[in-house]
Amino acid sequence: MAVPKSKITRSRRGMRRSHDSLVAENPNECGNCGELKRPHHVCGACGHYDDREVVSSVDEIDLEDDAA
Repeated sequence: MAVPKSKITRSRRGMRRSHDSLVAENPNECGNCGELKRPHHVCGACGHYDDREVVSSVDEIDLEDDAA
């Protein structure tokens, strides 16, 4: 079994972990509705991507007609 030969100091351990921190996101404004969204992703509020509708929103689907 591998066992460390000597103790790793807090400084060396911290230097190794320096790249493990989380990076803040960079939200963009949706061109259609103005909500904040992740870059290069479909807008969760309106379903638009690159000035065209990709996903239809829940408000437009009428479930009563489908059930009948």
